[in-house]
Amino acid sequence: MLTHPRLYLRTPGLIFGRCRGPGSGCRMAGAEAALLPYPVLLCALLAVGLQTPVAGRTLRFVNLVYRHGDRSPARGYPKDPITEKDWPQGFGQLTQVGMRQHYALGQYLRNRYRGFLSSSYDRREIYVRSTDFDRTLMSAESNLAGLYPPHGRQIFCPGLRWQPIPVHTMPVEQDKLLLYPMKDCPRYTKLVAETEKTDEYIKMVKLNKNFLAMLSNATGVPRDQMSFRYAWLIYDTLLCEQLHKKTLPSWVTSSVMEHMRTLKEFSFDVDYRLYKREEKSRLQGGVLLKQILRNIEQARNTSPTTSPKLMVYSAHDTTIVALQMALSVYSLAPTYAACHIVELYLEDDRSFTVEMYYRNESSSAPYPLTLPACTQRCPLDKFIQIAKKVIPDDWDKECRRTGNHVPIELILGLAVGCCLLLVLILLAALLRLHGKDRHLNYRKVAEDNENLPRRALI
Repeated sequence: MLTHPRLYLRTPGLIFGRCRGPGSGCRMAGAEAALLPYPVLLCALLAVGLQTPVAGRTLRFVNLVYRHGDRSPARGYPKDPITEKDWPQGFGQLTQVGMRQHYALGQYLRNRYRGFLSSSYDRREIYVRSTDFDRTLMSAESNLAGLYPPHGRQIFCPGLRWQPIPVHTMPVEQDKLLLYPMKDCPRYTKLVAETEKTDEYIKMVKLNKNFLAMLSNATGVPRDQMSFRYAWLIYDTLLCEQLHKKTLPSWVTSSVMEHMRTLKEFSFDVDYRLYKREEKSRLQGGVLLKQILRNIEQARNTSPTTSPKLMVYSAHDTTIVALQMALSVYSLAPTYAACHIVELYLEDDRSFTVEMYYRNESSSAPYPLTLPACTQRCPLDKFIQIAKKVIPDDWDKECRRTGNHVPIELILGLAVGCCLLLVLILLAALLRLHGKDRHLNYRKVAEDNENLPRRALI
């Protein structure tokens, strides 16, 4: 009778016969604990195979752009019965609701990237940058509290499930990455002015003439100042008050709120999509997209251990809108704590792909975003090729700032040069005067000597 050859395998922790693995109280001595017959070997290999991940695609890098959490209104309007003192921290500040929203987003990200990120905070894995506003800085800190609760030695205060993690920022006037629409761009200003002369814009003005007049009368905003953008600001204020159960004026009905919301969306169109979208994107959201692609390139070309795995930008709804408009994946205005996700994968054939997801509701999972002319799992090279159309080569030049804008370095250089030239001129003048004085003194002494009697000179 044929029998299987007797092959043996040391298999600690597997359940065979009466032995149920570590901690079961089972003890087998010597070779009896190490030798198992061939049929059992097949089962062991099968079990190991089921538990070991199959080699394939791996996540290499993630870039997040999220909006701050729930906040108080950024401002009021003249007839608003609710004033800044009615908000605990004043206007434009993150509320406790917003803190909880970002804490929950941080917990979600911890679960989503479990195994990709270390279980404990590692400064080499993550870099966080925020705009220089209280609400975005505090949102980033709340998010990090959920993403990296301290463990073991990272607990510096017993009972406190929090640890300080750096959040980097730049002064508002120097931020050329996360604040949109970006200012100080003459060409973009001209494009917006041209947009307001298009048939579509003029038609919207006519259709909303009476509505804007009603808003002006109800809010106290002068009629000549009431615009689509001002209607958006009023809508934002009323929405904040509504979410926080404040009593709204009687004229604020659901239809009025919906009408203002549509004007807000149209304002986004004016800023980014309506009329010469690609050129506007090169001057706006394409700047952020360019930086995200730089981050991806760095992750692709360096070891995962030497570059960040996660890059985080804490910003505003307009930041996400500008980016998504540039990518042609925009749908609706971002809610609080909305998060745009860009993931870089290394495929099993050693190629790279990019996937994008968007989480616009705190209670729901992100949904995939597909770049037009590509698949949802977009090859990186194709992603870059498509994105190139909306990425500026030289933002200053394309904004046409070169002729009217003198770099600060040049101004300082000219100032220093003028000062040095002035010093040299003064030194030359002093030396000339000093030489002249010596010459005059010599002549005076010589003349005096000539007038002395001859014998006095002997």
